[in-house]
Amino acid sequence: MSLKQITFKMLRYKPGVIDPARFFTYSLAVGEQSSVLDCLEIIRLKLEPTLVYRHSCHHSSCGTCACVINGTERLACTTNVLDLDSPVVTLEPLNGFERIADLAVRIDPLFLEIDPNWTYLQPAEGSGGKTPLSNTANYRRFENCIECGSCMSACPVSQTGQKFVGPAALAAMHREILKSPASRNELLTLAGGKRGERWCRRALACSRVCPTKVYPARHIADIRKMLNKE
Repeated sequence: MSLKQITFKMLRYKPGVIDPARFFTYSLAVGEQSSVLDCLEIIRLKLEPTLVYRHSCHHSSCGTCACVINGTERLACTTNVLDLDSPVVTLEPLNGFERIADLAVRIDPLFLEIDPNWTYLQPAEGSGGKTPLSNTANYRRFENCIECGSCMSACPVSQTGQKFVGPAALAAMHREILKSPASRNELLTLAGGKRGERWCRRALACSRVCPTKVYPARHIADIRKMLNKE
């Protein structure tokens, strides 16, 4: 297997230790199948044991490893290093969130905008030809959104300091409107409030970086249409 030498330029921060934040560089021989997360693991184990970042599932289901890679929000676990086609890979934490250390940030603002009573399940698009079990009316699956925070990091309005609820919350509101028509008026009032869709500038950055193709901008556009009809 051929290896390629890659330089990882990482914006690091440790309160009172590496403060203010500054870039550190690490060099690794990287294989064709190596993800950014694979390389972070090697750097932590062999070069820099104090490195801080988040990860869990390693297959784009949890969203915890999201960070800014070469200027774009991505999941470290599914970003192939050599596919970036760059001898230098720059790693930075998500924008607009309070930094804990290195690549780890507090994602709390995203969760605070999504009501825990909103359901995470939706009807499945298909069952693969399988018949539902006798005690099951139909198959259901989890929402596509993995709450990684990439859309909020990429959103230019979210970075201005305005009290915008953000693309993730608005997308969740729209999905809940479709699933729970009885809550339509309440949710539209919330979506059309002072912190709602009026702040969206249609930059579409949220949709471009979404790793699971939720396309928040499309949900926001649909909410805007609903509000205009009311």
